[in-house]
Amino acid sequence: MVVVVPAGGVGARLGRRTPKQFLSVAGTPILVTTVQHFTRHPGVDAVVVAVPAAHLDRARRLLAPLGRRVRITVVAGGASRQESVRRGLEAVPRAGGVIVVHDAVRPFITRALVDAVVAAAAADGAAVCALPVTETVKRVRDGRVETTVDRADLWAAQTPQAFRAAILREAHEKAWRDGVTATDDAMLVERLGHPVRVVRGLETNLKITTPADLRRARAAPASMRSRVAPAARHPRPAPASMRSRVAPAARHPR
Repeated sequence: MVVVVPAGGVGARLGRRTPKQFLSVAGTPILVTTVQHFTRHPGVDAVVVAVPAAHLDRARRLLAPLGRRVRITVVAGGASRQESVRRGLEAVPRAGGVIVVHDAVRPFITRALVDAVVAAAAADGAAVCALPVTETVKRVRDGRVETTVDRADLWAAQTPQAFRAAILREAHEKAWRDGVTATDDAMLVERLGHPVRVVRGLETNLKITTPADLRRARAAPASMRSRVAPAARHPRPAPASMRSRVAPAARHPR
């Protein structure tokens, strides 16, 4: 399988000059930890990472030590998550199989979760992990509650999400033609009328978006932090022979 990691965000909600995916948790850049989950997975053949154009060289230096077995390609991301995924897909050879999409800033995934989502996608064509919504949800307009939404059937989607390659490509191509923007890839697949299977996610599958999220990640218990592999800590710039394994995309389509 091939993994696409959208990492094109600039971290505006964190209020820092450094994009959030390059910040460290347990001594390791978040991006490195996330990608390493997949480079160590025996079923992964390639990883494509989409980062801000200004940080291409930085990402390639950080990820080069992880590219010994799995080919890592770093491309320039887009202005939105959706565009970053689309650019990542353009760097993936057109073949069958399953493509996994995973947020760069979710470093606490497990192999078991990845395997469950991939197995569901292989069987049904599309799958996401998600958790039932436990909070009371209000629909609000102009600072006033319009209605309370029945949460009985509401689930909060996470990543990884996985899809048969042809389905995911068709979904992105149609969205591009129609000028449609979505907040996750499953929504684009839903627009095709294709069913999306749901696998129960993990409470610990934290997405690091806000300062509070970063504090939670850095204060995570040892059982979660152990997923940050010591081998990835403080990666040094790789020699040129190794950096060549982290391939730039031939072109960054507009």
